[in-house]
Amino acid sequence: MKRIDRHLKTVLFDFDGTLARLNIDFKEMRQSVLNLVSAYQAPTDGLGDLFVLEMIGAGADLISRHRPGYEKDFTEKAMQMIAGIEIEGARSGEIFSGVREMLSALRERKIGTGIVTRNCWDAVRVVFPDIRSFCDAVVTREAAIRVKPHPDHILFALKILNARPEEAAMVGDHPMDIRIGKDVGAYTIGVLTGYSKADPLLEAGADLVIERASSLIHYLPYLPGFNLSGDSRPR
Repeated sequence: MKRIDRHLKTVLFDFDGTLARLNIDFKEMRQSVLNLVSAYQAPTDGLGDLFVLEMIGAGADLISRHRPGYEKDFTEKAMQMIAGIEIEGARSGEIFSGVREMLSALRERKIGTGIVTRNCWDAVRVVFPDIRSFCDAVVTREAAIRVKPHPDHILFALKILNARPEEAAMVGDHPMDIRIGKDVGAYTIGVLTGYSKADPLLEAGADLVIERASSLIHYLPYLPGFNLSGDSRPR
């Protein structure tokens, strides 16, 4: 079993697909944003391939050109709409088995923990109401001026935790998480509980790919083992 070859003082995690499943219908979300752009009589050409937050930003730019003065109204409605979809998905979501135990084990060993997520705070809180009892920093999209894939998102979390990138790891289920971690110089860990299979994570530069975040404790070279549930053991 490959182990982490870096002494880590901080571990940052993506949320949806990494620590929890929110059951978000992204197809519905994206189409809803496109429909809203059209309602403002702006074209939607070129928006379909963007992530939803970037789609909203680009949609606002288009509306500012076709219906000047309405872009703020559009942005507010779009952000409220996607937050509602996220919260609804969170109500039927769940925290993955062993996550609380893993986070507690890191805290016991004086390793800082944080969440870096594009999700809204209310959706995170619905599925993980006691998150602040387990994580030292939670940086949702409302708390970040620029969200990932911009490196400022992870750098802001590290600043809160008073941590340096070279002593941190970024854990996520999407190549975006891996790339943002690499961009700032952090160790990067891909997990297979969400968006991606192993190959795209490795192609993005993941230093390590594991089955699930809850098994992370077993890969740390400087810590004693921690007995989690059977589902959390590395395979």
